Formats: sequence, C-alpha cells, structure tokens
Amino acid sequence: MANRIFSFLFLVCFLSCSQIETTTTNSKENNLTLPNRPNILWLVAEDLSPVIPSFGDSTIQTPSLSRLAAEGVCFDNFYSPSGVCAPSRSAIATGMYPTRIGTNHMRTGPWYIGKLSDEQLKTAAAWWPKSIPMHEAVPPPSVKMMSEYLRAEGYYCSNNSKEDYQFIKSITAWDESNNEAHWRNRKKGQPFFSIFNFNVCHESQIWGKTNDSLWVDENLEVPVPPYLPDTEIGRKDVRRMYSNVKEMDFQVGEILSQLEEDGLLDSTIIFWYTDHGGPLPRQKRLLYDSGIKVPMIVRFPRAQKAKERRDEMLSFIDLAPTVLSLAGIKPGDHFDGKAFLGEHTFKGERKYIHAAGDRFDALYDTNRATRDKRYKYIRYFQPEKPMLLPVKYRESMAIMQELNSLNEKGKLTPEQAQWYRKTKPDEELFDTQNDPHELKNLATDPAHKDKLEELRNETLSWIERVDDKNMKPELELIEDFWPGQVQPKTSRPVLEEDAGLVSLKCDTPGASIGYKIFAKEEPVSWQVYTKPFSIEKGETLVCSAHRIGYLPSELVKKEN
Repeated sequence: MANRIFSFLFLVCFLSCSQIETTTTNSKENNLTLPNRPNILWLVAEDLSPVIPSFGDSTIQTPSLSRLAAEGVCFDNFYSPSGVCAPSRSAIATGMYPTRIGTNHMRTGPWYIGKLSDEQLKTAAAWWPKSIPMHEAVPPPSVKMMSEYLRAEGYYCSNNSKEDYQFIKSITAWDESNNEAHWRNRKKGQPFFSIFNFNVCHESQIWGKTNDSLWVDENLEVPVPPYLPDTEIGRKDVRRMYSNVKEMDFQVGEILSQLEEDGLLDSTIIFWYTDHGGPLPRQKRLLYDSGIKVPMIVRFPRAQKAKERRDEMLSFIDLAPTVLSLAGIKPGDHFDGKAFLGEHTFKGERKYIHAAGDRFDALYDTNRATRDKRYKYIRYFQPEKPMLLPVKYRESMAIMQELNSLNEKGKLTPEQAQWYRKTKPDEELFDTQNDPHELKNLATDPAHKDKLEELRNETLSWIERVDDKNMKPELELIEDFWPGQVQPKTSRPVLEEDAGLVSLKCDTPGASIGYKIFAKEEPVSWQVYTKPFSIEKGETLVCSAHRIGYLPSELVKKEN
C-alpha cells in the first residue's frame, strides 16, 4: 500500500504541471426576481437515489415532490463527494471537499460524544476501529459552517435536527438545532434559513421498519437493479424502500403546508435533495452513481422557472456558496464549491465532479472517482482488497443476507457476483449513458483509451489540488489535528472597551466569537460577533470563542 501511494504521488507531482481545464463557458442566466433577503428552506431526505417520478421512476407516486417539481427546477446532475452521510454533510456544511479538510473517514466520533448511553457506546465500540481514538476533524482556519455567515447577516438559522459533520457544531452555527427547531421560533419578519431532515428513508429503516405496515401495496411490482437479488426477500426490501419514500413525501407535504399556512410560500426558496445515494446494497458507501448521484428540486417564489430542468454538473460543495449568493452574500474565495444561483452565480460550468471513499466503520479502503456528464472513472488504491467490505450495519438488511446466502450457494448472477470479487482492478471506467448500473468496465478497452487517460489525469490532479488528507494513515492525520492526541482549545476572547463600545477578539486563527447579552434570563443561542456593540446598565455580557475542531474557550463574563 505504501509503495503504491508513493508511486501515485510521484505521478501526481508530474501531472500537476499540466492540470486539465475544469470549466467551460456557461450560457445559463438565472433571470429570477427574488426578495433582497429571501427565506431559504432545505428539505433533506436521507439515503435516496433518484427513484421518484420527477426523475423518471414511476413505481410510486410522490404528490408533494411532484408538486415541487411542477412548480420548480429539477437538477439532473447533482452529486455527493461521498457515498455516506457524515463526510457528505461536512461538505454541505462547509462548501469544502471532505478530502481537503480531513472529514472523509466514516466516522470521526463526536456524533456520539455525550449523546449515547454507556450501553450504546459499548455497541459502537464493537465496530469502531480500536486503534483509532474518537476525535474531531480540524478544517483549515478559513472554514466556518455556512449558517454562521447567514446569522452574521441577520438570518434566523434553524436545524431540525441532524448534526453529523465530523466535528462538533460551532457555537455560532445555529439559533437552534434540535427536534423542535423551526422558522416559527424566529422574530417577526426576520429572514430564515431552516433545515428539516427526513430519516425515514435511511438505510436502518429498511430493517428497522420490517414489521410496520407499508405505505404501498404489499404486492407492489418493484424494479430490482441487476446487482440485487430479484427474489421475494429482495423484492420485499426494495418495496420497503419505496414505502419509506412514500412516507417521506408525506412528511415533506406537512412542512410545505406549514409554510403555506404562514403565508411564506412565495417569499421562500425551497431546496429538496438527499444526502447521498440509495440505502440498498451496492448503493450506499460506494462511488457508483447509485451511491453518489442524487435528485434535487429547487422551487423559487411564485413558481418562477416552473418545470425547468438543468443538467450542469453540480456537487454538494456548491450548496453553501449558492445559499450565500441567494442571500446576497458574496462567497469567500476559500470555498471549493461555486454558486449556481443568485447574485454571485459562477460564470463557468464544472466539467467534472469528484468523490472519494475511505474508512467505513473499522474497514479501510482508498477509492477516488471522477465523472463527466457521460463517463465515470474510479481509481482503487488498495486493489488487493475485495470489492465488498462487510460493514456490520449493512449486514442487518435481509436483502444483504440474501446476497450473502446466494453467494455461499454459488447462485449469484454474473452482475451480482461482480461485487464479491476477491480483489479489485486498479481502475474502472464506465459509460453511464449505455451502462447506467456501471457493470461493464471499459478501462481495458482500446476504444476508450483517451477517455481513460483524461479522467485518470483529472483524478490525480484533483488529489493534488485539494491536498488530499486521506492519502496518509489515519493516525498521522489525527496527530496533525490533535498533537499528542490532545484536542486543541480555542483561546479566550479578549474584551476591550472604547467610547462605550465593546469589541472582542481572539488569538486563535479562524475562531468565531459568540456572545450573549441579558439582564435576567440568559438567552439560549450565541450571537455572532461581527462588530463592536454597546451594553446597557444592568445587563450582563457573556462571550466565548470557538474554532471548528477545537474545544470552545472558557467563558468571559462582564457585568455592566
């Protein structure tokens, strides 16, 4: 493995001198009439590929999503940089590639800290790699959670309620982040950015809802991808997936009804998308389109652009700068992503999207992918390992157990057997137009030599450009983050007064400062410090600083 990566890095250095151009002229114009500070609503489903009517799958009806599509814009080439949730959400929250900021391993651990019982932690320890300490990723100091930028401009930001970023949320990230978080809790007239997450489509709900009634007919005919078993057991789990999608659609409809009840539909930009590909075997965690390609619908006020479809290549890293652009905030130069809507729309169009897969639970792999509108390239840096890594979480699924049983009996079809190969090729190349399930590897086909070389070179160049953190052993990466395996701590903010105004600063590069001013009852959320302010007699000021990946500072308190 070490020799393979060394040889690879040598080639990267060579290729970086002749980087392939990644943008072309974009002729699209937004032509939208929007409020100066529109409300922005995110409706985010988990573990779902484009298996709804608006994206060509008519197995079930999804009236809420079909309404959004009829009144909005469907994006047909939207991708996650990872096939699993925590790395994907780090990209969503920061606008950065997980491989650049060290969030690509699944999982770092803070999702569990302080939230699980001792018994639950023991269960987690059964699959956690024993040599790896739970830790937080430490992104570069320029990186902040995108909601903080909105809060600094007066937006009310609520998250209901997934926190899965590979680091503990910054203290200044949200006005509220819990199961009760809602735009309805804001001050009257305040613009909002609100997220609602729908976990009914999550992988765990395939087996977790086994005994629940279905939202579809119990004999519904369902399409079974060729890499999955078309048996009664297989069809049952596929049917459950569609049932969960139907239930999610109902939940989305409830949120849309609340928006209409509040008279906010036509002052709100609505995004519906999913956090990565589907929940079934050979979908989640993989770099095939079944793991990283997702649907997205955006509805604008007064149904502008209704029924449009857009096909530019978009990535999760584009979401943060796009939301800022829609809010009239110029995205910083540090973002990997580019705005595709709003005042600061990027004037080019991405030629490629990129994705990566590394550690999943306790099992390591190192895979990188590059895709253009037609072809997908995957590079395997540990080809000596099998294609299928037995993740215990996935093994709970009956359809996965069915695959394993068929494999033991020698009854897999050739398409299903591909996933059970004992080793991997160095490279795979797929024509996704003619081979949407990515089953025919064209890497050795002379007719595709030029495309193979193009996408190979772009993959290597991308790894160099983002300074891919996961090309080094994870313990070394953690040592970079937490020297001596001790989490760094943010310095205390320094408070200064001049002419009746209080100013705050912190010596830790990249730290955000939060403060609260109160006379009697202390407010729940931290305000984002942006400029000097005054406090009245009898009021108390409390402030703290926090850099992502660091511990927050001690509190500084001043009574006036």
